Parts: sequence; structure tokens; C-alpha cells
Amino acid sequence: MEKRQLLILCTLLLLAVSPAMKAQSAASAQTATAAETATAAEILANMQLANDYFMNKWPDVGKTIITNRERPSNIWTRAVYYEGLMALYEIDPDKRYYNYAVDWGTFHNWGFRSGNLTRNADDQCAGQTYIDLYNIDPQPERIANITECIDHVVAGDQNDDWSWIDAIQMGMPIFAKLGVLYEDDKYFDKMYDMYMFTRNEHGDNGLYNPKDKLWWRDGDFDPPYTEPNGEDCYWSRGNGWVIMALARVMDIIPEDTKGYKQYLKDFKAMSKALAKVQREDGTWNVSLHDPNHYGGMEFSGTAMFAYGMAWGINNGVLSEKKYLPVVEKACKALTEDCMHDNGFLGYVQSTGKEPKDGQPVTYDKQPDFEDYALGAFLLAGKEMYLLKNK
Repeated sequence: MEKRQLLILCTLLLLAVSPAMKAQSAASAQTATAAETATAAEILANMQLANDYFMNKWPDVGKTIITNRERPSNIWTRAVYYEGLMALYEIDPDKRYYNYAVDWGTFHNWGFRSGNLTRNADDQCAGQTYIDLYNIDPQPERIANITECIDHVVAGDQNDDWSWIDAIQMGMPIFAKLGVLYEDDKYFDKMYDMYMFTRNEHGDNGLYNPKDKLWWRDGDFDPPYTEPNGEDCYWSRGNGWVIMALARVMDIIPEDTKGYKQYLKDFKAMSKALAKVQREDGTWNVSLHDPNHYGGMEFSGTAMFAYGMAWGINNGVLSEKKYLPVVEKACKALTEDCMHDNGFLGYVQSTGKEPKDGQPVTYDKQPDFEDYALGAFLLAGKEMYLLKNK
């Protein structure tokens, strides 16, 4: 057979088998992906492992936290952890978890670092868990302080308390929980007014950019401030706090509540924007629009995004077809690439307010605070567990 005829024959054979080979390859890839997807039992086991590591490290719930200075154990970082612990307790009602949370609230007399008249959402954040524990066992002292605190805020005309976007997560769910608890719309109304002030008025024109569907951390980071590549500065964990807050609030309040439609609109827009900038490894960079500015894996923001999107899938407001692969990749990275065999969580950016803070972010580095990242991880784990049990 001439060389030219042989070449033609080989080409025809290749064309004939290529579709079958492609189909077989695609099927194999799908099978591999399915095999790599964590089961509900595995998700719960990872949550338990990470939480046990923390509880064993911090057996004394009242022990102060010492970094650059000494702080009480009811500050926002620890309060976010307890949000996650209560999520774990919902799917794994281990009495140890409940007692650990009750002991924490009791130690602090169900109060806050700066007293009952504080307007600082960071200090109010502990009230989220106080309310959860009241709902389990309605002892009046558990919610007396948080009710007085938030009633003080509701009674005034001031709406500008949340001047940094982290505060949206620290504060909003408290208003939502009290509104449901007392069946009183005044909490929902005030929550909406404060959210919209942060969204549309703080900084030059609000901290939310309707063009990019993401948030500047505070008024110091809106234009003309930019990242080294000229893009707007969208800090990963800052945006994580917002999407986490929106999911938590919508999970609590009735759908006909004032503000629900706005929260849902912003949540869906954020989810779409975030999915576009996910890294190939499943995590997100600390700078969402500048991957070269301290680029690399980061745990806390990734866990928050995973939580929000998994909640969205579970509640039918995000497309499972579109967002499940995003969430699966994120959770796979959190457990396989970030979590150590003993439950320690790696790649956690320390506290701060922008990409350059708490650097470097590495697998082995101990952040100044590790509790808020664990809280987000447990919240995400609960939603993934529920997703697997649908």
C-alpha cells in the first residue's frame, strides 16, 4: 500500500473511533469525579475532626485570647466559631457541643466585651449563639442582654453602624433572629435600613459595586483605591462575610419580610461574580480581581463562599447544575489540601482587612486567630451534609 493511501486509511480510522474514545473518556472522568465526591458521612467526620482539634486545644471556654494583646473569649472571632458549632450541633447533637457553648455563654454572663449599649457589631456577634441556645432552652438570662443591646439600636435613627462589611455578618443575623423570636417587624425593618446604608451610602457611593457585584471592605478601599494590577480591591474574606450574612439571614426570616428580595438579589449576583473568579484548585485568592497580589490558596474566604453557595443550592435559589461543581471543588480543596490529619486548618489568612494582611498564608502557618475560619468551615460542612442527604 502506498504511503499516501496508508495515511488516508489511518485518518479515516481515527475519525471513526474518536467519538467513542471521547465518550469513554468523558464517562471515565465523570466516574472519577463521582468517586472523589465526599459522602455525607465523610463530610461529618471532617467537621468532627476539625472541631475536636479546636475543643481539645481550648478546653477552657473562658480563657483569654492572647496575640498582640489580650482579649476576652467572647470577641467576634470566637463568636463566629460558635455559629459554626451550633450548625454542627444541628446535624450531630452531641451533648459536648451544647455544653461547650452553654459554658461559654455562662462564663460571660451572656454579655459582650463592651457592654449592653455597644453599637459595635463585632462585640454583638456573640448574641447569635446566645439566641440559639435560648431557643433550645428558653432561660431568660440568655437573651436579656442581647435584646437590650439591639433594642437600643432599633430605637434610634442612626443607621450607619456597619461601616465595614464584616459587620454585616456579625450583626444582621441577630436582628433576624430577634425578629422571628419576638414576632416583631421592627428588627427586620432596622436590619434592612442598616444594610442598605452600608450598601449604598458608606464610602463615596456605598460599599457595594453594582457593576462587579462585589463589595469594598470599607470606605478606604473604594475608588480611586486600586490593587497593583489597577483593579478594584475586593478582599476575599470581606466578601465572604457578606455572602455568609445574606445566606444566614434568608435562612431565618420569612420570604415576605421587608428586604428579603433585596438580599436574594444581591446574594445571587454575588454568587455569579464569585464563581467566575474561583481558582482552578477550588479556592479563591485573597484579592478576588488581582490573582498576582498575594495570590494562592486561602481557607477562610473559600469556606464562606462554599457555605453561601451550598445554602443557595439547598434552598433552591441557585442552580445545582451550575453551582454544585463550584462548591464541590471548594470543599475538596478545604479538606484535602488545607486540613491537616489532626484537624488543624491550614492556609488561613490571619485577621486584617485587605489582601496584604496576615501574610504569608501557608499550609503550616498558625494564624493569629483560627476560630473564625473553623466557624465558616462548620457552616459550610452542614450545608454540604444536607446537600448529600437530599
